[in-house]
Amino acid sequence: DVPLETTSAQLQLIINELLRNEDKVPYSFYVGEEEVTSTIGQCVGTASTEQAVRITYVPQAVFRVRAVTRCTSTLPGHAEAILSSSFSPDGRVLATGSGDHSVRLWDVLTETPKATLKSHRDWVLCVAWSPCGRFLASGGKDGKVTIWAVASPAQPLRTIDAHRKWVNALAWEPFHAQPDCCRIASASKDGTVRVWDCVTGRC
Repeated sequence: DVPLETTSAQLQLIINELLRNEDKVPYSFYVGEEEVTSTIGQCVGTASTEQAVRITYVPQAVFRVRAVTRCTSTLPGHAEAILSSSFSPDGRVLATGSGDHSVRLWDVLTETPKATLKSHRDWVLCVAWSPCGRFLASGGKDGKVTIWAVASPAQPLRTIDAHRKWVNALAWEPFHAQPDCCRIASASKDGTVRVWDCVTGRC
């Protein structure tokens, strides 16, 4: 016998115990066509205490999020450790900076290399795409910031002797503030943050 004051939450504990569920499963309970949302007594109404009432239980959908446990692809190419990576705004190209002093561009759809960009004389510590997706900036342990045109990356658009120590972060001005994407900020181990005009190379 189940008391009329039994709630839906208590019914769930009872049914999980009866069914010996190791993982607790949520259920909905019905008396006739009416769902038990508070207590059984509110659904039974004026039924006699001598009358048997059928309570139907229905398991609810359970959505479990599983962690990714396998690698979807591997892109070999760098000769040293990869120190930075960044997707282009449209998600089609991946840029990686490495201890081999180079920046590589990868086609995400085909998982093949698109270009190898060489300008730095030391580790490439950070890479950052412009909001428009036309330019890529890289910063290195050599203290330089290099601007690349992604459409023609054979030679850098501009190399800026930015800091006395290595560059460890880059950030472009937001697109809504500057659609031309001509200003970028660089942060360095020398304790400074500098904003650069990519066209003139001036701070």
